[in-house]
Amino acid sequence: MSEVRLHSILDNDFYKITMQNAVVKLFPNERVQYEFINRGKHFFPEGFDRELQKAVNAMAELKLTRAEKEFLRITCPYLDLPYLDFLAGYHYNPSEVCIKQTGNDLQVTVEGEWYRTILWEVPLLSLISELHYVMNGMEREPDDLIIDKTLKKARQMDRMNVTYAEFGTRRRHSYAVHDLVVKALTQNRPSGFTGSSNIHFAMKYGVKPIGTHAHEWFMFHAAEYGFKMANALSLEHWVDVYRGDLGVALSDTYTTDVFFRQFDKKFAKLFDGVRHDSGDPIEFARKTIAHYEKNGINPLFKYIIFSDGLNMDKVAEITRACQGKIGISFGIGTNLTNDAGLKPMNIVMKLVAAQSPNGDWIPTVKLSDERGKYTGDPNMISLAKTFLRINE
Repeated sequence: MSEVRLHSILDNDFYKITMQNAVVKLFPNERVQYEFINRGKHFFPEGFDRELQKAVNAMAELKLTRAEKEFLRITCPYLDLPYLDFLAGYHYNPSEVCIKQTGNDLQVTVEGEWYRTILWEVPLLSLISELHYVMNGMEREPDDLIIDKTLKKARQMDRMNVTYAEFGTRRRHSYAVHDLVVKALTQNRPSGFTGSSNIHFAMKYGVKPIGTHAHEWFMFHAAEYGFKMANALSLEHWVDVYRGDLGVALSDTYTTDVFFRQFDKKFAKLFDGVRHDSGDPIEFARKTIAHYEKNGINPLFKYIIFSDGLNMDKVAEITRACQGKIGISFGIGTNLTNDAGLKPMNIVMKLVAAQSPNGDWIPTVKLSDERGKYTGDPNMISLAKTFLRINE
């Protein structure tokens, strides 16, 4: 069996780096917990936990290289130099990760200081995905077919005259397939391809690393400050750190309707746009356009990044509905990095709790725009719906 392991400390989603920079500045003492969720009920063969543990242990040897630090310094001037020095000294600590296997079921949890553990989620998911295919003896399509399919999609999007980025690290088939895909996208010129959420591949192929923040940013703020303050303080703190850079706000941690109640004229003007990650994308676009118009802002000066389970048909449908009304761009994940002739995994890793000053663990929840797909502690979900006046 070929060894599965990470190749770089930057083989991660960029929003993990941008959030870590903010956490180091604002929340250096807070502790959190993450938990792996096997949504697709996938089969993990005997010994999977041991192979995953080997890969996790090997991550302790990863270190930011001088070239990687220089890439971040030049490409991302909004990352403070003290943070880059911190990252240069950062090492993964495998003791923060607990891996257990019961039969064919896998349990993975992470616990520790938020500023340290924030980097585990995406690499763990990518390792689990790759190991799943290797240990189950599942063979993917050949390289040339994957390249051809990638180029076909790129040309389809170019014909639609849209911009798009690759967002597929967490559920990729493998490092090798991810590499093939990004290489193909960068060689397709001219193109609307704007960059990759993966910092390692962005550096390798000379494109822009793309990302701002994730749901955990808002989920943590809810645990720390309460549901009513979560959206506003999350956005306020982001502006405090980045002063206008990285200006795309994630809208659906506690439903889009609740988000727009707090995304007032100040935030609507400060942020360049919003990201859609759940629910009906056309309905979301309609609400977003109406919100900007209500606040006297021309929607054509703003944009939406669509990133929820996209394929070419969805991109075409959204483009037809939105072009000429608001700026649009697309972040395409699994359909690019795991279209290799095998069924992609349906796996996630979520922030599940934050520790209060008295030592109690406060459960975190997510109330996306997918009705009935709220995640987290049921009692806390009920509290959130009550405080935020969410009626189903």
